[in-house]
Amino acid sequence: MTDTTTDPIARAAALLKGHRESIDRLDAILVYTLGERFKHTQAVGQLKATHDLPPSDPTREATQIARLEELAKEADLDPEFAKAFLNFIIDEVIRHHKKHKE
Repeated sequence: MTDTTTDPIARAAALLKGHRESIDRLDAILVYTLGERFKHTQAVGQLKATHDLPPSDPTREATQIARLEELAKEADLDPEFAKAFLNFIIDEVIRHHKKHKE
């Protein structure tokens, strides 16, 4: 059996395994969190359609983007990435809301 405390390749492999396990857990959290988020945005879409409200709310979107950029800075995440990610989600949400209007 290889001693991971002295063999640098075995130690690196063990560290890599630990990082990958953490990444896998975080990926699962992201997927389930997005699933929960989209349940709420679907409900918002239904409400907007029922009350003939526009599928997009530019004021809210701008507020959310600014909020997420601040959170990204606090989390040591590139704010431009966070902004692009939220814009992707917002575009998807609007697409879903427009389906409710059809």
